[in-house]
Amino acid sequence: MAINLDVAPMLAKAVPSVPEPDSVEGGLVYEPKWDGFRGIVAFDGEHVEIGSRGAKPLTRYFPELVEAFARLLPEPCVLDGEIVISAGAIGGQRLDWEQLSQRIHPAASRVELLARETPAMFVAFDLLEVGGRSLIEQPFSERRAALERLVGGIGHPIHLTRITSDVDLARRWFEEFEGAGLDGVVAKPLAAPYAPGKRVMLKAKHHRTADVVVVGYRVHTSGRGVGSLLLGLHDDSGELRNVGGASAFSDARRLELIDELEPYVIRDPNGEAIRGETDRSRFSSSRDVSFVRLRPELVAEVRYDQLEGARFRHTAQFARWRPDREPRSCTFDQLDRPLAYDLGDVLA
Repeated sequence: MAINLDVAPMLAKAVPSVPEPDSVEGGLVYEPKWDGFRGIVAFDGEHVEIGSRGAKPLTRYFPELVEAFARLLPEPCVLDGEIVISAGAIGGQRLDWEQLSQRIHPAASRVELLARETPAMFVAFDLLEVGGRSLIEQPFSERRAALERLVGGIGHPIHLTRITSDVDLARRWFEEFEGAGLDGVVAKPLAAPYAPGKRVMLKAKHHRTADVVVVGYRVHTSGRGVGSLLLGLHDDSGELRNVGGASAFSDARRLELIDELEPYVIRDPNGEAIRGETDRSRFSSSRDVSFVRLRPELVAEVRYDQLEGARFRHTAQFARWRPDREPRSCTFDQLDRPLAYDLGDVLA
């Protein structure tokens, strides 16, 4: 069976906080928000295919999961869930995005090696089809019950996500589970059918602010204006470290930023702007990673959700300039790091 990659996963709309259960007709239930690769898994009783949110086939990158699905799933089905990798010793495990991202590699030998060294897990949170019968039109309450019957007792590496109707518990998850690498809570309408590509679910994610040094900018792909700002923070030794970028500017704002940043552009003796390059990754191998260097004198306040190592996990959002802050005061000490929480307790 070849999975129909045109079946887009159901999506979630961002909300500022975990919503009340009666804020949606029919009520809400809550799940942890996993931070991995979204995966639609199709099993025909013999063969397995894994599709992604962006219609990119993931099957070849996770051979250990393909084997596990074929061996453990009791009957043909189509599952919706998240592919994740954990790191750390038992009692202190957390999700590891860096290890997960390394799996998108062109060399099959590399993928096979990583599948043995850092095997992935699949956390199931919805069921689109079982035994040849479509469940898409069924309310989530019925799909969840069928999902529990199908995979509830399968065991590692296929896990059933937690669920609760208790909003106070969901808000506790929101605070505690971040320590295991999760990034919020998803609220699902109990009465809603599965809606491919539509934002029916609600997601509450962590948002924080930090003051950062702007060290450069990339030109927008259109060739006009600033596409993104490159951000830095000073480490304990005083070295300015790249921590990610900020983007999502309007057309007008992109052009304004060119003028605002012009006095800080570093130029060679001929007056040409000096450019640099950020490190390439498996996701940017064919992308232009060059940027215009700026004197590290501008401080900006940005909004971010969480850290991955010493970098912002996702692209930050520009909030405002901070002319009252000295660049040297922008250090890692200001960042809010969640208390550690064991991933095993989340999966339990």
